[in-house]
Amino acid sequence: MKRILMMVLRNLYMVPFAWIRLCYRAAHVDKYTEEDMYAFLRWIDLRANRGGNVHIDVHGQENIPAENGFMFFPNHQGLYDVLAVIEACPKPFSVVAKREVAGIPFLKQVFACMKAYMIDREDVRQAMQVIINVAGEVKSGRNYLIFAEGTRSKNGNHVGTFKGGSFKAATKAKCPIVPVALIDSFKPFDTNTSKPVTVQVHFLKPLYYEEYKNMKTTEIAAAVQERIQETINANI
Repeated sequence: MKRILMMVLRNLYMVPFAWIRLCYRAAHVDKYTEEDMYAFLRWIDLRANRGGNVHIDVHGQENIPAENGFMFFPNHQGLYDVLAVIEACPKPFSVVAKREVAGIPFLKQVFACMKAYMIDREDVRQAMQVIINVAGEVKSGRNYLIFAEGTRSKNGNHVGTFKGGSFKAATKAKCPIVPVALIDSFKPFDTNTSKPVTVQVHFLKPLYYEEYKNMKTTEIAAAVQERIQETINANI
């Protein structure tokens, strides 16, 4: 909470204007191209990070596929995770998030601008439809991010168990899977401090369909989880 307040206060001159623009865009998403909307979100994100003493240390941007139609699978440390990836990634992407965060102010508007899907983990039919929709959009060239742990680990830089079901959209789309290792991403919003913090974002080498087509989704999940944890261990 302290850091969010600092982000607002240090950008107080622009907050009303930016908030009005964000809310308008969230309510009129079809008026804008995905590239324009993403550039706007990065503009807000960058200023919020500077105001909140958050530095994003990016590694492996060269591992982001040149062609669209891929999926990011990061570890899930906290509410700040998506904002870290937005600053780190120059290419537009959307998100599949749990329905519980759909009503959080600011994140609600950001997810609306990204045309994100909110998944209800208690509704199997709705969750399956989200998987089908995401797979179709990835095939058509959109990029997506899914947290395969399903919920925040709450164990700092120790990765929780990646769930095989989270990779069904990727296997249906036959798309590149890009593991993303987040380090200290829990500190900006999930600790009660405003001290300067550096969040590391590591884009790891993609797994292409030819590499994982004969693997079960549980095996893909385990492989991605292992790569991410190894990267975290090597950089903390």
